[in-house]
Amino acid sequence: MAGADEGNEILNEFLVESYEGLDQLDRDILELEQNGGSTETIGRVFRCIHTIKGTCGFLGFGTLESVTHVGENLLSRVREGTIKVTPELTSVLLRLNDAVRGMLQRIEEQGNEGNEDYSALIDTLAALSDGQSVAIAPPVAEALPTEAEIQAALEDAADLNACEDACEPPRLGEILVDQGLVYPADVAAAVHEQTQGANARVGEILVARGSTNSDAVKQALAAQQDARGGHVAEGSIRVDVALLDRLMNLVGELVLARNQIIQSSATRSDSALLGTTQRLNLITSELQEGVMKTRMQPIGNVWSKFPRVVRDLAVTCGKQVAIQMEGANTELDKTIIEAIKDPLTHIVRNSVDHGIESPRDRVLADKSPEGRLFLRAFHEGGQVNIEISDDGAGIDPARLRTKAVDKGLLTPEAAAKLSDRESLNLIFAPGFSTAAKITNVSGRGVGMDVVKTNIEKIGGTVDVASTVGAGTTLRIKIPLTLAIIPALVITSAGERFAIPQVSLLELVRMEHEEARQKIEMIYDKPVYRLRGKLLPLVHLNHTLNLEATPWPNEPGAKDEAISIVVLQTDGMPFGLVVDRIMDTEEIVVKPLGKQLKGITTFAGATIMGDGRVALILDVHGLAARADVLAVERERAASDARDEQKASGEMTQTLLVFSGGGDSRMAIPLSEVARLEEFAPDIVERTGHHEVVQYRGSIMPLLRLARVLELPEAELAPEALLQVIVIRHETQHVAVVVDRIVDVVEVAVTVHQRRRPGVVLGSTVIQGRVTDLLDVRQLVKTVNEDFLAVTELAGASHG
Repeated sequence: MAGADEGNEILNEFLVESYEGLDQLDRDILELEQNGGSTETIGRVFRCIHTIKGTCGFLGFGTLESVTHVGENLLSRVREGTIKVTPELTSVLLRLNDAVRGMLQRIEEQGNEGNEDYSALIDTLAALSDGQSVAIAPPVAEALPTEAEIQAALEDAADLNACEDACEPPRLGEILVDQGLVYPADVAAAVHEQTQGANARVGEILVARGSTNSDAVKQALAAQQDARGGHVAEGSIRVDVALLDRLMNLVGELVLARNQIIQSSATRSDSALLGTTQRLNLITSELQEGVMKTRMQPIGNVWSKFPRVVRDLAVTCGKQVAIQMEGANTELDKTIIEAIKDPLTHIVRNSVDHGIESPRDRVLADKSPEGRLFLRAFHEGGQVNIEISDDGAGIDPARLRTKAVDKGLLTPEAAAKLSDRESLNLIFAPGFSTAAKITNVSGRGVGMDVVKTNIEKIGGTVDVASTVGAGTTLRIKIPLTLAIIPALVITSAGERFAIPQVSLLELVRMEHEEARQKIEMIYDKPVYRLRGKLLPLVHLNHTLNLEATPWPNEPGAKDEAISIVVLQTDGMPFGLVVDRIMDTEEIVVKPLGKQLKGITTFAGATIMGDGRVALILDVHGLAARADVLAVERERAASDARDEQKASGEMTQTLLVFSGGGDSRMAIPLSEVARLEEFAPDIVERTGHHEVVQYRGSIMPLLRLARVLELPEAELAPEALLQVIVIRHETQHVAVVVDRIVDVVEVAVTVHQRRRPGVVLGSTVIQGRVTDLLDVRQLVKTVNEDFLAVTELAGASHG
């Protein structure tokens, strides 16, 4: 059924466009005859027939395509100037117009072009196109018919209502008679002449006879078109996008005014004003909904061409690729649809060319020979989310780093410091490509940087995630601009903010004592146990640096209830602690200025009912800035660990880091006390040891690169030291590393064991060879007499 509806929609659109073109065509052809026509007019006539020809061929209307094809050839010669406009040519063009209009009407009524024979018209058009002289008998004056002949002609014409050519003349004649421009007998004579085989229309015959003039006929044609009804073109109208933009802006201003009136009337006890306000509210809501719908289009309009793109490209590359699409009915603003069309096409082509392997390689990798490309679109967090995923070979971050160094985009030192996530984003660098050879599809280093630029121009973001051997996913997020959305209004530190209601799960309010007991700290991150599950918390005042508000279980906390807005992003819930929850209302989303566009915690701004500006929070950006997603992922990893233990498969949680150069190392997370960043100026020396004063004790500092004789990264004098505070029994040691990579939950298999020392052996984590370190030996590398001194210092301090 969906396919049939789509087909009907395409056919209706074709009919609407064609009728509109033909209405203008009548006037343009007459102008060509009278004035020779301007280049613009000739071009307009050509484009009308050309458009109809192209579309009807796609829809399978062969007869209509044949007629318009020879008409297009003739008009092409006219446009080039090789054929002059003559009255004979004009007559043939008008016959072409009538024939096309007749077929369109039959297509609308019957679903096909009918059985009319247009071979004579096609031969005439072809002959004129070849420059041949075609005898077209001009209208000549004839003796007036008898009254019996006139009556018979009128009766014959009335019986031919199904034929456009036959039913049009009496209607045109009736209009001329009604306007007092011709006598009924003149019209009857013209009708009789046409029914006797005259190669001209009624209007032309009347002009040739001197019964009226061409201006009167043109006015009658326009009146006839106004009176014409019953076809699909009457049910639609084309509107300029600029006008819709202006209407959208005006409706936005009307919504703001509506909000102000509602807020003002709420404080007054005027029943008449209240009733009028409610009526205004209803009308404004319906108006805004109608205007917004005029600009919205389903993303399926863009996706519809992708199956063909994928099929052709797969054949070219010798691959087998199936494409699946979900959320094709997700609606976007027309301007956004146009802006993302080319970027999406490029991403799809890249996925087929770069991402999905050949059938042979896929079989060797224990995959189906047919690759899968999956497109998904949905609304979340007040944004349109588009995902393009493939199940191909994935992207190797190490290879990207190597390629970036080879191309001179990064120094080896800078590349070594990049995390895997940062390395993946190298694909968006200008001039970057990992293609082995240049083809007509890819490899020239132009593409993904342009994709990112075009997405960012409309205020969106693009991100990439990939797993080696499993595939790649690109996520595009497009924020709402100049749209009207429901939002929750909150206040924090005296400032008002709006949160898109689509991200809202629920609201929680707790008294101070309850909050003090139920808010816990895990890894120094506050969490709240909501219905048995830990919910990471973010305090808006802390995240936006508004106020140093203590948590309920911290010293200095006020004896006040707290409000938690439970939100969700990337499928993960978290709680946002705010000072006060106000109300929900519809807001007009205004884009941020270029000075604020780089701040990821805000998605836009709006004007409230009292005229003040409120910032709209970007829920995902807020969660990322507060780092709550990492806490939630750790909780998910913990759940996965419990499941694995239940199934009998033992795993370990490891902290993965870089110790120096390209090395990757790991230690059990259970041995890690804290992750810290130390300023270089707090490092002191005692004897041969570097130390820091840490939490009331003296803690030795161990530079891992020196212990393992690895190349040390060159740091700026003021650069912070990345430190892992490890503990073994009662001892703590600060281990300086290059960078922290990740926390992973894996079943460890040691592939290569070493002799006794700091490195226990090697394993493979996230597709990379990783050394496993012995924490006990690390602690032992610190001189025993120094550890004794620190123990003594700690005891005396206690």
